[in-house]
Amino acid sequence: MKVMHKYILLTIKLFKTKILCLVLFLGSIPVCYAQTRQSYPPPGKLVDAGGHLLHINVLGKGKPVVIMEGGSGDFSFIWNLVQPEIAKTTTAVSYDRAGFAWSEEGPLPRTGRQIAYELHTALHNAGITGPYILVGQSFGGFLVRSFARFYKKEVAGVVLVDALNEDSKIIINNKAVRIRDWAKGEHAPEPRNMVKRDTTSADKKPVVQDTTIEPPMDKLPKKVQQMQIWAQSQPVYRKAAGDEMNWSPEDVADMYANKGKPGYMLGDIPLIVLSRGNGGYSGMPDSAQLEDERLKLQIDLSHLSTNSKHVIDKNSGHNIHLEDPAMVIDAINQVIHASKTHEKLRVD
Repeated sequence: MKVMHKYILLTIKLFKTKILCLVLFLGSIPVCYAQTRQSYPPPGKLVDAGGHLLHINVLGKGKPVVIMEGGSGDFSFIWNLVQPEIAKTTTAVSYDRAGFAWSEEGPLPRTGRQIAYELHTALHNAGITGPYILVGQSFGGFLVRSFARFYKKEVAGVVLVDALNEDSKIIINNKAVRIRDWAKGEHAPEPRNMVKRDTTSADKKPVVQDTTIEPPMDKLPKKVQQMQIWAQSQPVYRKAAGDEMNWSPEDVADMYANKGKPGYMLGDIPLIVLSRGNGGYSGMPDSAQLEDERLKLQIDLSHLSTNSKHVIDKNSGHNIHLEDPAMVIDAINQVIHASKTHEKLRVD
C-alpha cells in the first residue's frame, strides 16, 4: 500500500467490509459468500510452528539464508520481485505469518517475540538453519529486530526496507501520532505453542471479496494480484492482522524504553537501512519538520550496528521492494557479501 503505515487503514478496511456485507445481505444482493482457505494452492509448504502450521516458501540453495519479513497486512508473495533474484545465488525464504494466506492462526497475544518464535520453530522444523540475513519492510523491521534479539547467534546481517523507528509517527486525521503512545503498558508473556485452534468463528464467517489492488501492488504479476485478492478477503486474515496491530504498540514502546541497550542492538553485523526519498507529508502545516524528523529516525536505525550504512532511494515510495526492487536486491547482496567476507560495508 502507498500509505506510510497500515495500522489504521487496515482496521478501517476490516470495519467497513463487515458493514458492507451486512448492507448487501439486508438488501438481498448475493455478494457475501464464504471464502475457502484453499482457493489457491500454496507455492511453498506448510510447516509446524508450535501447534499450528506456517506457510514457508523456499527458493534457491546455499548459505546464508535470506529471510524476508513483510509489513503490516502483507503476504509472502509481496516479495515476488525480489525473492527469485536472491534465490539465484543463495536460499531465499518468504513466509506468511499466522492467520495470513495459507498459514493457520497462532496463539495470542501476537507479540514480536511470539512471531519470532514461530518463525524460528518453523525454519528449524523445515531444516532451514542459519546463518540468516533478515530483511524487514515497514512493520516487518520491528519483527526482524525481535528475531535478531532472541536468536542473535543465528543472525549474520540485516536489511531494513523503509522500516519504522520505535519513535516513528503515523498520520491520523492529518495529525502525526507516535505508535508507542498507544501502548497500555501490558507485559509480554513468554512465547507458547498453539494448544487448540478455534475453527468455529472467523474462518467460517461470510465476507465480501476485497478486490482492491492499490499501487504499487499493481506492479506484481496478474496471477499474484489475484492471490492478493483471495488472501486479503479471508476472515481469518482480518482477525490475525487486527491481533498483530492490537499488540504492536507494546513492542514499540518496549524498544523505545530499552533504546541503546546491548540486547536491543545488532552489534557489528552488516546492516543496510534503505529509506524512501520523500516522506509524503506534502500539504501538512509542519511537513518540513516531519520530513526532517523522519530522516533523522532512519539514520538512527543505522546506528543499531557499528557496521552499517544508510541509503536513500529517491526513486521510490514506502514499498521499495515493489517500486525499486533492484535497490533491495543490491542491498541484500551487499550484506550477504559482507557477512561472508567479514568485511566492512562499503559506504559510497
